[in-house]
Amino acid sequence: MRTGRREQGGIRRGPWSVVRGQIHRRRGAVNGRRRVAETSACGAAMSAATRGRRVVEDAMRNWLIVIGIAGVAAAGCGGGSKATEARLAPVEAQVVKVEAGQVPQVVDLFGTVEAERTAAVSSRVMATVTAVRVQPGDVVRQGQVLVEIDPATARGQEGQARGGLAQAQAALALAERNLERFKALAAKGAASELELDMATMQYRQAKGAVTQGEGAVEATSSVARESNVVAPFAGRVAAKLVEVGDLAAPGRPLVMIESAVGRRLVLAVPETVLAAAGLKAGTPIAVRIDTDRGKNATGRVSEIYPGADPISHAFTVKVALDGEVAAGVSGHAAIPVGMRSAVAVPRAALARSGGLDLVVVRDAQGLARSRAVTLGGELPDGRVEVLSGLAPGEDVAIGLAMVPPDGTPLETRS
Repeated sequence: MRTGRREQGGIRRGPWSVVRGQIHRRRGAVNGRRRVAETSACGAAMSAATRGRRVVEDAMRNWLIVIGIAGVAAAGCGGGSKATEARLAPVEAQVVKVEAGQVPQVVDLFGTVEAERTAAVSSRVMATVTAVRVQPGDVVRQGQVLVEIDPATARGQEGQARGGLAQAQAALALAERNLERFKALAAKGAASELELDMATMQYRQAKGAVTQGEGAVEATSSVARESNVVAPFAGRVAAKLVEVGDLAAPGRPLVMIESAVGRRLVLAVPETVLAAAGLKAGTPIAVRIDTDRGKNATGRVSEIYPGADPISHAFTVKVALDGEVAAGVSGHAAIPVGMRSAVAVPRAALARSGGLDLVVVRDAQGLARSRAVTLGGELPDGRVEVLSGLAPGEDVAIGLAMVPPDGTPLETRS
């Protein structure tokens, strides 16, 4: 029996040797493919790393180029700016020196404008309103009918008063006859002195009742005649507080009337400000009305209350205003309390650009430099106070048609 086969070289191998050989060959093929795969992966990883290093190197090289270009451009721009300044045409302007001086120090106080005369018109009787003849804003004359009241109530009261007067007059006539009778009897000795005194007292009481009745009739007649509510003085209707059908009563305002002319700004002045300002009747006060586009007005102190408010410690001061101003609007009063140091420039030195207030300053080289400033109020001499942005001794240009570019040579105008 053959248990093996002959291989090359004359060596005979058994069947298990053949199987093992096949297994070894297959393992070798697998290991070979694994090594090829590992070699390929390593190569790919090395290629990715190489590409990453190249990207970083390229980026760094590009940044260096950009930085170099930017440096060259900056150097070129700097030189161009100086060259531009050197090429700017000179501008003629009047130049003034900024000075610090003493200006009035004022305290701004808020107040309300009121009419010189104000009246709350009401009815003298309790009755129904039958008609309202005016509207707010109407100009009325003295004695003009404002509101009509139902006269029935007033007429009824007048009738009652006249009836009472008639009774008093009848009682007086009877008392007078009794007094004459007792006088005659007393003269004959038929009446005692006490009876005569009683008759005299009854007569005097009846006479007093008649006088009282006549007064009641006069009062009720006056009310009946004045059942219509009229304007107490010439002016303007400030408010209408009643409608037809409402019940009018004594003390209940129906219409508010204010004088057509004469306005006062009512201020609450702190005691320290009052003492520092030395206010007195006739002192001139500068006033600004808020609702009239900041309209400036002048006024004079017309009244100072002698007592201060116990809570705010402020004195009520009334300033009479010149001109027509609506009552009820708000206003501000500038109360002078002394002097202070301030920097100011002519209004012609100011310009406005981009929402900023600007001045043109001439530097030590005679070149124009625009500068933003913060402004205060206008001074009595027409100059404008500069709160910040300028210092005394600096030169500013005035009368420029427009703000020149920085670096423009400024030539003094003769």
